Amino acid sequence: MNLSKSAFFPAIVGLFVMLCLFSCDEDVITIGEGAVGGKPFDTGKAVYDVFAYNKNIKAVKTNKLPVYQLGVFNDPIYGKTQALVTSQVQLSSVNPRFGIYSQQSEDNADTDANASTIQENEKVTDVYLYIPYLRAEALQRDPDNDGVDSEYDADPNDPNSDSDGDGLTDIQEKSMGSNPLNKDTDGDGIEDGLDTDIQANTYAKKFQLDSIYGIEEKDYPTTPFHLKVERSTYYLRDLDPDSNFMQAQEYYSSQQFSPEFVSDVLFDGEEYIRNEETLTFKEDDPNTPEVDESKQVDTRTDPGIYVKLDPAFFQTNILDKEGSSELLSQDNFKDFFRGIHLSISPISGEEMMILFDLKKAYITINYEYDKAVSGSTEKANSSYRLNFLTQQVSASGVPGIVSGNAVNTYNNETYPSQVADQLDTGENASRLYVKGGAGSFSEIKLFDADNGEGILDDIRKKNWVINEANLVFYVDRNTLDAAGGTTEPSRIYLYDPRTNQPLYSTRFDAAGETSLSSYPMYGGVLEKSAGKGEKYSIRITNYINDLIVGDSTNVTLALSVTSEIRNPLLSNAKLTNGEENVPIMSNINPLGTVLYGSNVPADEADKKLQLVIFYTEIK
Repeated sequence: MNLSKSAFFPAIVGLFVMLCLFSCDEDVITIGEGAVGGKPFDTGKAVYDVFAYNKNIKAVKTNKLPVYQLGVFNDPIYGKTQALVTSQVQLSSVNPRFGIYSQQSEDNADTDANASTIQENEKVTDVYLYIPYLRAEALQRDPDNDGVDSEYDADPNDPNSDSDGDGLTDIQEKSMGSNPLNKDTDGDGIEDGLDTDIQANTYAKKFQLDSIYGIEEKDYPTTPFHLKVERSTYYLRDLDPDSNFMQAQEYYSSQQFSPEFVSDVLFDGEEYIRNEETLTFKEDDPNTPEVDESKQVDTRTDPGIYVKLDPAFFQTNILDKEGSSELLSQDNFKDFFRGIHLSISPISGEEMMILFDLKKAYITINYEYDKAVSGSTEKANSSYRLNFLTQQVSASGVPGIVSGNAVNTYNNETYPSQVADQLDTGENASRLYVKGGAGSFSEIKLFDADNGEGILDDIRKKNWVINEANLVFYVDRNTLDAAGGTTEPSRIYLYDPRTNQPLYSTRFDAAGETSLSSYPMYGGVLEKSAGKGEKYSIRITNYINDLIVGDSTNVTLALSVTSEIRNPLLSNAKLTNGEENVPIMSNINPLGTVLYGSNVPADEADKKLQLVIFYTEIK
């Protein structure tokens, strides 16, 4: 904000503006009268119209996303969406050696002078697909840092709570390595508060999961869903041939891969949500009889989808290809293997949708092989990993470029007429339909349909200092309540699609430890009354000030949902007419809501979308 353009604004005006920011009463038009620096002033509130209309999204760019959707989400207002994932698969190391020796060494074993070089006869024993679930953010998950996620904590804000009632506080159990959610961690009949012989940290920790829709936490272990894993035969290009292979290839949510581009079925069956770690224990070492290593945890795997895939397929297409050109480079392997196609459908109920980070998913191939030992052979075991997407992170923690390619396909039901008829009309809307994914968003023109240049000139002539400017979006509770079962977005996002920039200011507002705590002055967080969403308030003071005292142009703004306000990146979307940029973090959000617009009847005037400005006028 540049106030130096008016010579009579001394420093005290800045102090007064800050005081006004915290003292404005929205119910009072004239707040005060007095003098600043010898100049008389008035303070007041002005209310302006907003021209807002809805736009339909036909498809969004969905490759190389930070998070992918998989399953079925049934929105009672917008209808059902099926999300599928098709991903490349990458070697964790090119030209891999299975066992001890390369395939070339094995092939020459009969003529090799080394007696330990033998045909290793590598054989796949089992193959696992692992897709980790998203977990709640750390501060939200365990605010008192006692080792118990808030969802299971007797008192999430007190580290001295005793969640399992065994006489030990949660923080004490964290320190000694016993389970704060089980009063008898080792199952020996002695409660932890009295037990003096507990093997530390040998229990599976329970986590609060995030972004799972359609199944409540209490029903995780008893509600199955159907998972299908198939080989994709579609070659996902990394570079666009239409750009002479100079630009990244874009894939959209409308891209269809199944049934035309799938082949081998690698898994087809039931799976359950698990919110506990999967533990594997060490093998007992017979050379250390005083220590039972089988009671020591070897690996901990966070909760996620964890299913066995067809071992014969990976025997033929991975281990039997050792030393071949197909495994010689990543490009060769991608062309040969192509990828994996994932789909989920609910077994009971109408929906089951998960969001997950494909960069953390992988396939583990466990195998055995022959090993020469003292003139004979014995079986040895090893494993090899296949990755989906990978991303290098610098020593300072800065993420690098994502390698690999994966596409989210969204199959949307046709919108009901009450929604479809309100999209792409170009008219000032009574209701704003805002939905993530290949959904819909709203465009906002402040002041009037022509972006209010005349009104802005009038404000400039009045010598207003803008203390605060707000847009308040009221939730259409009648529509949401009538539909029933709506999961409301926790935050909405206002941005400038022309510059791809958010309207929050990183100079005056800050990113917090969680998405919802970030940029609190900007707002946009769902405010509830009686447990239901009432409104979203977005403060755009800096934007309005830049229009009045700066050289900014009042542009058409856009409103969407967001999953992560700290990520302002936008990507392409195909609309009914043309293309436009929409937030990536809206692409990966299945939720939607209905808000009051500006063109409402008189009996809904208290919910009308308006721009409210609190100002100081220097006379």
